[in-house]
Amino acid sequence: MMASRTMWVNGPIIVGAGPAGIAAAACLHTRGVPSVVLDRDDCLASLWQRRTYDRLRLHLPKHFCQLPGMPFPDHYPEYPTKHQFVAYLQSYAAAFHVHPRFRQSVVSARFDHAAGLWRVQASDQDTGVTTEYIGRWLVVATGENAERVIPDLDGADSFKGPVTHVSEYKSGEPYKGKRVLVVGCGNSGMEVCLDLCDHGARPSMVVRDGVHVLPREMLGVATFSVAVFLLRFLPLRVVDRLLVLLAGLFLGGDLARLGLRRPSHGGPLELKNSKGRTPVLDIGALEKIRAGDIKIVPGVKRLEAGGAELVDGRFVAADAVILATGYHSNVPQWLKVTNLIMHTPLEDAH
Repeated sequence: MMASRTMWVNGPIIVGAGPAGIAAAACLHTRGVPSVVLDRDDCLASLWQRRTYDRLRLHLPKHFCQLPGMPFPDHYPEYPTKHQFVAYLQSYAAAFHVHPRFRQSVVSARFDHAAGLWRVQASDQDTGVTTEYIGRWLVVATGENAERVIPDLDGADSFKGPVTHVSEYKSGEPYKGKRVLVVGCGNSGMEVCLDLCDHGARPSMVVRDGVHVLPREMLGVATFSVAVFLLRFLPLRVVDRLLVLLAGLFLGGDLARLGLRRPSHGGPLELKNSKGRTPVLDIGALEKIRAGDIKIVPGVKRLEAGGAELVDGRFVAADAVILATGYHSNVPQWLKVTNLIMHTPLEDAH
């Protein structure tokens, strides 16, 4: 692809205007280093603004999520809402004079070894003009959740109801009184099921593999805070064993009986570090599962007109299907370097 125009960047080229991208630009700005931030969407943190459900809050305490140089406002709750988080990001970008170039879809980034420079080609989605940005440094800040993971379900064409990805889900209100099959049991799947219950829907959640479920807090202390503290003194594997033990004490020892068995190999932190599988932080879904308001079912063999045949031969009726199947990085599609291993889809984690 030939660039229509060329632009020299006297500083890093940052791809992605989410929290990581604007934080990198802000830190550079405070040190007098200019940068250019490119993003394919038309706003900051488009994942948070355009592809998350209404009830979403930060799953971790706010002091773990604040960006360098600017804490959250004092009046924010311990777990800010998505709207509060977006407002914070917008204030942060304004405070540090970060002005991304929106609607710039990066199609290629390669290192020119002869010149010792990065060449980043981005297409303007409004004009179609391609610009080649040239600079000494490249910062990849597009995150793990750039592209939706859409499983190929047998019989999808036969199903009579809507099949949507969780990125399109906003509220359970349209599903009131309906039977909803939620495919996926990560944080999004659990919370969507909880939201569906709150709006009078009847969700069934597909759980194919083992999953680590942890309490969000233990005796008023965030589980993540406990983990961070323990990691200062103990190896990760030991901390994982303690977290699983504590989860059993606080959540009960009947999770396997409910259909939520733990993975046979790897603790919650180990699996997050090695495979990107984020543990689920329970905020109320377990109570609904125990009460029978959320049904746990095994994997889907095929979709049919009025529901799905499961791998164990049972049939579950459904009026709608929501795919809480996560996201994956799109970096390998445009970053043209050798020996890049980023092909494993990662479970979503907010």
